[in-house]
Amino acid sequence: MVFEIFRKDFPWRRAVQGAICLFFLSAGLLFAEKVRYVIDGDTFILTDQQRVRMIGIDAPEVSHPRYGKSGEPFGEESRKYLKALIEGKDVRLEGGEEPFDRFGRRLAYVYLSDGTFVNRQMIEQGYAEVFRKFPFEYKKDFFESERRAKAGKLGMWGDAPESFWTKIRNFCGK
Repeated sequence: MVFEIFRKDFPWRRAVQGAICLFFLSAGLLFAEKVRYVIDGDTFILTDQQRVRMIGIDAPEVSHPRYGKSGEPFGEESRKYLKALIEGKDVRLEGGEEPFDRFGRRLAYVYLSDGTFVNRQMIEQGYAEVFRKFPFEYKKDFFESERRAKAGKLGMWGDAPESFWTKIRNFCGK
């Protein structure tokens, strides 16, 4: 009975199918993926073990004792902010020009179910900067967000004693 709407001769078939698809898309139930673990301010792991690298942003690195790398200034703050924003939550991923980077990570623009554009949010709040190496769709918009974060002295652009630039100077021994 319910499946009659999918028969080709059902008069309102396309309208009903469109309404069903629209409902699932607007509810964020279609294509939603859950974030299992945040690695750093621009990379995370989904529950299906896929590693995702957010397109267009570059966050400071966190320490990697496994690889012998020390973290960059403000790396831990950036990771904590992204963790609070997305870890354990459903996200919608939108691909860009390239599906994967050279490390095999999935490249994506990330959206929360409420429509928050996570990539832009990281830049707007000063927890990441614009990735300058490659072109991408929102580059102009992201540069404007970075300019506002710098002007507002948010996150790593702040004047607090432990701001990003203070940490850089201390890190470099100057």
